[in-house]
Amino acid sequence: MSMGDHGTTVSVDLHVHTEASYDCHTSVEAVLDRAAAAGLDAIAITDHDSVASLARAFEIAHEYGVHVVPGVEVSTADGHLLALGIDQLLSPGRPLAETTREIHDRGGLAVVPHPFQKFRHGASRRAIQTADVDAIEVYNAHTLTGFRNGQARRYARRHGLPGTGGSDAHKASLVGRASTTVSLPKGDDLTTGGILDAIRAGRTVANGTRTSAKQYVKKYAMNARVKTASFL
Repeated sequence: MSMGDHGTTVSVDLHVHTEASYDCHTSVEAVLDRAAAAGLDAIAITDHDSVASLARAFEIAHEYGVHVVPGVEVSTADGHLLALGIDQLLSPGRPLAETTREIHDRGGLAVVPHPFQKFRHGASRRAIQTADVDAIEVYNAHTLTGFRNGQARRYARRHGLPGTGGSDAHKASLVGRASTTVSLPKGDDLTTGGILDAIRAGRTVANGTRTSAKQYVKKYAMNARVKTASFL
């Protein structure tokens, strides 16, 4: 956290998974420990259609000096959607626009992760345009090249949407590989509400470095094994 003449700047990884996700085996403790080591002020825990890790994260976050933003990565009919500020499950399988409306009704923030990447359940342009989403993930660290991130950044700029960054970490070592610098008003404390308000207002800068090719391949090899096992 840094202080300036016009406010406070915090570093937040807005896309992090724990063992509550079907494709992750990382404990909450390991995630928070790495977040602290990486110099993050906050993380959003966004497990796949699960909020099972949030209670434990809230309980121990103070021990690591890291604020936890509740969230969930919802599997919509049109692709994945990050529901930030949400600590309850949302029904999967519904249209992106419908899911976005429920997130807003609950006071949360709807962010499209890894857009346009069909094989990663990224929402299409058409689906995004039908929904009143709040922001676009313009830097997802889990990518081999910067091409898709560039597409996302251009889309967000063209449509006047805030851009966010997230590691999409499924291993503790990758937490903080990408993050969002969020500017809070001067004098504001670090709270979930303050972070969400700043994102809505577009006071964000996405930062990061991509995962290595080896890490990328290992992640999708594991996903393939999990999906294959689910059919056996």
